[in-house]
Amino acid sequence: MMTNSQSDESARSHVPPVSETSSKEIIELPWGAPLRWLRLGWRDMAAHPGTSVFFGLPFWWMALILHGVFHTGPEYSMTMISGCLLVSPFVAMGLIDLSRRRERGIAPDFMGSLTCWRLHPGNLGILVGVLLVLALLWGRVSLVVTALFFNTAIPSDLDIMDAALDANNWEFVATYTVVGGAFAALAFSLLVVSIPMILDRDTDAITAAITSLRVVGKNTAVMLLWAALIGLLVLVSVLLPQAAGLVAVGPLLAHASWHAYRDAVRYEHALAPPDFRSPEPP
Repeated sequence: MMTNSQSDESARSHVPPVSETSSKEIIELPWGAPLRWLRLGWRDMAAHPGTSVFFGLPFWWMALILHGVFHTGPEYSMTMISGCLLVSPFVAMGLIDLSRRRERGIAPDFMGSLTCWRLHPGNLGILVGVLLVLALLWGRVSLVVTALFFNTAIPSDLDIMDAALDANNWEFVATYTVVGGAFAALAFSLLVVSIPMILDRDTDAITAAITSLRVVGKNTAVMLLWAALIGLLVLVSVLLPQAAGLVAVGPLLAHASWHAYRDAVRYEHALAPPDFRSPEPP
């Protein structure tokens, strides 16, 4: 039987989401919105550096695993990268919850952010299932594309770039880029605001995914810029020694994704609705 002190501790650890009862509006975003999200994400990270670094370690570990796969089975590298990109948003949930708490003026709670998924197991489980199917499908498609269009021997990690730039493999490079880009765009569109929305409003997974697609559809150019910034930051962090930059870049992007959601989706009865003209929180 739970004691009063245990009940109080549980209440402090888990901040209940706002009820999904009010109508929502998809906001048309300005070009500068992605830079604003990064600024606010940096402020959230600076306010909680220890927790942010803790949640950043899995991003670094994924990079080390990818490095190992590249050296032992380079033909599976892109498949592993896609899988990691699909898993990363769920690793980021604790950081998204931390930003949510900070915006709502609630004291940060490490264990609460670590187990924030417990308030939404069904909705997050459905989203995980959809993305796992997408990852498995991409892995299968990537192997098919390689088998059909790669016209030279599968290279080792030492000459993979030479093989990719071989004129005999340009058809493979073009096909792989188009097909991989389509899968990446679909995953990004499904995830860009869906996880923060579930954590904030306990929205069902289908509604959250559709809302995320609507956000991308209404703000295609801005979201392309946001995706490009994400790719650039990840690339720069990976090029640092041992990809150690991901320990900081991963949390930065996770915190920023909360602010992307708050700016892109506005509710009729929202807490502190975002205003591009208002001062940013300290």
